[in-house]
Amino acid sequence: MSSTEDPKQPRNTARRHFLGVVAAAGARLAGAAAMATAISISPAKAMGRRWGRGGSGGHGGSGGRGGHGGSGANCFLRGTAILTDCGEKPVEDLSIGDRVALPDGSTRAVKWVGRQSFKKSGARWQKDVVPIRVCRHALDGHTPHSDLYLSPGHGLYLNGILIQVKELVNGTTIAPVSPAPDASIDYYAVMLDAHEVILAEGAAAESFHLKNSNHENFCNFAEYQRLYGGEHSMMTPFAPLLGGGWSHLKALLLLGVSPLVPTSDPFGDACEKIDAQARELSL
Repeated sequence: MSSTEDPKQPRNTARRHFLGVVAAAGARLAGAAAMATAISISPAKAMGRRWGRGGSGGHGGSGGRGGHGGSGANCFLRGTAILTDCGEKPVEDLSIGDRVALPDGSTRAVKWVGRQSFKKSGARWQKDVVPIRVCRHALDGHTPHSDLYLSPGHGLYLNGILIQVKELVNGTTIAPVSPAPDASIDYYAVMLDAHEVILAEGAAAESFHLKNSNHENFCNFAEYQRLYGGEHSMMTPFAPLLGGGWSHLKALLLLGVSPLVPTSDPFGDACEKIDAQARELSL
């Protein structure tokens, strides 16, 4: 089984400039080409049990009920290690009632685990479904402690805000990785009683953010209905979410940051730190 990165995926430079928070192009990765080659060598071998196989009975590449990446679902790829009060546990092995660890050292009980499965439809995987890999130590010198694979809309908690991982793509240390054509992509969403940040491969990432009926995007939504009936509440966001366009502008305004006045930008600072770390890893 082989796995390849999307050759048409941009390094997100244009998107970052559109967001208005990126440093000059000269500060980009000096060793991007070498780094991209180094981290893309047979990524499937390092992923172990993460890829499912075709014919799993899940949703097709169109995203099934209501879509996936386009709906902003925040999911972990199969095999992602989630820290619990009993140590790390693969996300697919979490059960209702298990207690996951929060960055402050406290724990919260798992209320529900949503599941989605996608298979390739057409010549290419849809980009809103393809997982994004955050390489080991891409965020800083120790985080994540192993490669982390997230759905494109999943938020990482950096600098006091949530940033969708697709906005952090640099083409090297953070980049989409497509599975083999006959594989399936299996995603899991960890829902608590509130929107929180949990530890996935040591990195702070958001739990599932319940919004009205977005639990219906999952193939096991009937389980949620059976357990919680008509409970379709809107969770309060853990932190402002930056995800591009107007949502980015809204989040900046919530943070008290004016897009018209030069000031510290938590998104730009995060991008600069990630790019600096990528340069370090390429040496």
